[in-house]
Amino acid sequence: MSASSGGESLLTPRNLAAFLLVSLIWGGTWLVIRDQLSVVPASWSITWRFVVAAAGMFVLAKFRGEPLGLPREGLRWAVALGLFQFCLNFSFVYNAEKFITSGLVAVMFALLVVPNAILGKFVLGQPIRREFVLGSTIAAIGVAMLFAQEWRASPATLGEVLLGAALTVGGILAASAANIVQAMDGAKRMPLLTLLAWSMVVGVILNAGFAGVTQGPPQFDTRPEYTLGILYLGLLGSVVTFPLYYGLVRKVGAGTAAYSSVIVPIVAMVLSTLFEGFVWGMLPAAGAAITLIGMVVALRGRSAPPPRRATPEP
Repeated sequence: MSASSGGESLLTPRNLAAFLLVSLIWGGTWLVIRDQLSVVPASWSITWRFVVAAAGMFVLAKFRGEPLGLPREGLRWAVALGLFQFCLNFSFVYNAEKFITSGLVAVMFALLVVPNAILGKFVLGQPIRREFVLGSTIAAIGVAMLFAQEWRASPATLGEVLLGAALTVGGILAASAANIVQAMDGAKRMPLLTLLAWSMVVGVILNAGFAGVTQGPPQFDTRPEYTLGILYLGLLGSVVTFPLYYGLVRKVGAGTAAYSSVIVPIVAMVLSTLFEGFVWGMLPAAGAAITLIGMVVALRGRSAPPPRRATPEP
């Protein structure tokens, strides 16, 4: 996605409502993921989430008049997105939350724009501005301060906290690879909702296969909270938010829409405080503030849009 501005303002009532809804829903997904890990192995929880999400996305695609099938070329893009976005990304994130709080994982994920910019430069030819480098450096300092607090306040060992951080980085890199795939010409030629639906099907197959090999037969938690969490993550956290977010990208530009990455960790940290016992003090408060300031600076200096590639003549 390029950072160019769209033709509309974010502050129009419809666009602002979509922006806030996406930010609030995605801010809440991090805490719900934490509950998904209480009994069921992560891979099976991810599988059930995307069974629901894929079904919902196909229904939405049908409602919007998009085709339900992809051409052979489209299936290749669906496999790539399914692997990076709906398998590796979520596997890393779910397992990271076994070791560090959901709010901290969310704050780290705000740094997703960094590998996006780096990969965008080498894959898509997008230049990187100095403001982006400065803001990303500031944000990284803030994240380091939050991790210092996590190590001091958590009963987890330093090794466990570092493992949680490493898993989160893995999730960030996988999500970034998925973002670059989505920005490539071949993927952009595919119907968005149809591509997402089939990518989720690929994610279901990969996650279920991995879970079956490593965790045994399918497992499910019969608690109402678990089922409601699956529905929240699958329908609200995926089917509702993806079309809204990509709609904003088209209307106001990817750079403006990406400011949700500043709002999401704020929501996640508030929920982590209320439900996970995250303790605020001078160090974490300063770390969170510095991280968010850095992200604002970085987003204001996001990479410029790449030149459009010529489409080969038939």
